[in-house]
Amino acid sequence: MRVFYDTEFVDNGRIIDLISIGMVAEDGRKYYAVSSEMDMGAITRRHWLMENVVPHLPLTRDGIYHPKPESAPWGQFKLDLKQTCVKPKFVIANEVRDFLREIDNLELWAWYGAYDHVALAQLWGPMVALPPGVPMYTNDIKQFHRQLGKPELPMQGDGEHNALVDAMYNMMLFQHMQHMVQEGVKLEI
Repeated sequence: MRVFYDTEFVDNGRIIDLISIGMVAEDGRKYYAVSSEMDMGAITRRHWLMENVVPHLPLTRDGIYHPKPESAPWGQFKLDLKQTCVKPKFVIANEVRDFLREIDNLELWAWYGAYDHVALAQLWGPMVALPPGVPMYTNDIKQFHRQLGKPELPMQGDGEHNALVDAMYNMMLFQHMQHMVQEGVKLEI
């Protein structure tokens, strides 16, 4: 069974630090979590993350603060630690392991999934520490798209960069392209 997922993360070229993860299985089960241990300082120094990812996180009522453009960092935000989706990484790791453990013949799928797979694998430490049954790779929906000749795809709409919304969109994209194959579109391998 396929599981489509997405992660949001901050990276500095050496470390990929999980912000959030969303997963949807073909049987309809969903999982979403936000790391209570994310490096908020690193996030506030990345304008793109502040503009695109942070607004989708569970924030306190006073939410996001953007200082004047000439000042640094780009802004501040307050994660609402009372939300049930906000968890320490060890809890996320255990819940993701349990979510995936229930699936026979597990296939992981993501759009541009290389960094997503590293963010996922690092929940348990080095790659060799992956739980039994969790693949050491993620199938890439973008690669599938390229093999189909880069056909036009449906637009996502609202919620882009919310990890769960993106995971559901990934599943929809895959199903759309799979239907194209069933209709006779040839793969360019």
